[in-house]
Amino acid sequence: MARSADTPDRVEKLSAVLDGAKTLLIVVQNSPDPDAIAAAAALREIANQRLNIACTVAYAGTVGRAENQALLRYLGLATRPLNGLELNRFDRIAMVDAQPGAGNVAFDPAVRLDIVIDHHPIRRETRSARFTDIRSRYGATSTILYQYLIEAGVEIPPKLATAMVYGIRSDTQELGRESTRADLEAYVALYPAANARALGRIVSAPVPRSDFSALRNALDAATIYGNRVVSYLGKLENQEMIAESADLLLRVEGVSWSACLGVVGDCLHASLRATDSELNAGHVARRLAGRHGFGGGHHTLAAVQIPLPEDASEGKPLDRMVARMVARFLRATGSWRGEGEPLCS
Repeated sequence: MARSADTPDRVEKLSAVLDGAKTLLIVVQNSPDPDAIAAAAALREIANQRLNIACTVAYAGTVGRAENQALLRYLGLATRPLNGLELNRFDRIAMVDAQPGAGNVAFDPAVRLDIVIDHHPIRRETRSARFTDIRSRYGATSTILYQYLIEAGVEIPPKLATAMVYGIRSDTQELGRESTRADLEAYVALYPAANARALGRIVSAPVPRSDFSALRNALDAATIYGNRVVSYLGKLENQEMIAESADLLLRVEGVSWSACLGVVGDCLHASLRATDSELNAGHVARRLAGRHGFGGGHHTLAAVQIPLPEDASEGKPLDRMVARMVARFLRATGSWRGEGEPLCS
């Protein structure tokens, strides 16, 4: 099995950090995706089965996508709002599929974490954690946790196997995006234990009509600039539709980049997608975020979050801010002069 050579050592170090704890808080991103949900469930399984630790999974935002809601119901994963918890009541605090200081997790970076396990590029704030395992080449955090489960000798129940298969599958887009041999081997090993029928029901969970309205808006607003397509979705309840629209628009013929923007709460969000890892979407996201925002990701997918100034929360000031973001994206990915061409005529 392709795995990190020091996985056994890391499992022992993780166990040492958890030793003596009776409670563990597992923090995930504000809008947890399948990989985050599965990774949290996997860490909970290790803590429960190996060390008899009671776990709480928490996040600060909402789960918007129907598939993710269905996955939580299937797992029976009880979650808590992060904002309502007293952190000092937990013996240990972990974060999976996210890192402190990132824009996608509402967690005070001044609070020292005991454990951080993630597959995104390491952040400065992460280094203060007692235990870290950051593998930015991996396609999914679930792959890292799969190796931990195997090394720890913890049996993987069918529901957890199903969730981890979905986590790897969704974060790598069917193992076709930034996946490694380790991701493939984890997927192949987990799939026989997964419930294929349940997975099918999760993937095809009924979608609310409001999602189709948002998708129509994304298509209507999509504009082609050479090999790039850009769309502004307006104000939304959550940022998941922004990412979903960026995934869809990257499939436009002749397009190498897609960028979708939207306002959620008091922040402007953008999801970037690229067809080639050499284009480095994560680098572009960091440039767009600048000093006042958060940006990062992988070579072919990334995200940006910028707090809205009080004088740019709506109307023309907001329109100008969106226009500046689009212009910066176009400059960062090449050059363009002109109005662009509507995707849908």
